[in-house]
This record gives sequence, structure tokens and C-alpha cells, in this order.
Amino acid sequence: MIKNLFDNIPENLGDEVFETLLETSGLKLERIISKAHKTPQGQWYDQQQDEWVILLQGNAGILIEGDKQACKLLPGDYLLLPAHKKHRVEWTADDTETIWLALHFPSRNM
Repeated sequence: MIKNLFDNIPENLGDEVFETLLETSGLKLERIISKAHKTPQGQWYDQQQDEWVILLQGNAGILIEGDKQACKLLPGDYLLLPAHKKHRVEWTADDTETIWLALHFPSRNM
């Protein structure tokens, strides 16, 4: 069955939407939908696995611990967040949905 990453976008996003598209013993692929969402103040993601993210629509700012300012992501931009590399979403677009794909997989350093 063919599916489309831009289908079934909720009209009113109260919370971010995390949808697992594919999961095996070694990886998890998620579609994330954000609109004016950010990581709560003072919180950081510190994940056990590597995460590769690509921004498909919208825009966002990701701050990596130790950096002075957030990296701005536009459609097509992607980055690798190694396991235990603390990071946070500083902002996502408030005028449109920001759609991401996130691929979680075992760290290459384990």
C-alpha cells in the first residue's frame, strides 16, 4: 500500500505528533509533526542511540550542547546526532507544520 508523508496532517496540533513508520530490532523510523513546538526550557535530549534527522517541510532550530546558537534547518537539511550528544529543539515554525523524518539506530561507537 502506498502512503504519503504529507497525508493525514492533523489540523490542530496541541502536542507534537510522533508516528513510527518502520521499526526493526536495529532501527526506528519516525515521522514527527511540529508547529510552534520546542523542547521545554532546561531540558535536553540525551539519547542512547544515534539519530539522523531530515527536515521535509517548515523550519526549525536545533541547539547542540556547547554551541552558542541554534542551527537553522530548512527543507532538505539533515544532520546526525550521535548517541549522548545533548541537543534540544529551540523552535519550529509557527505558521506551518514542520515535518521531520527521524531515524534512530545503534551507535557506531558502542
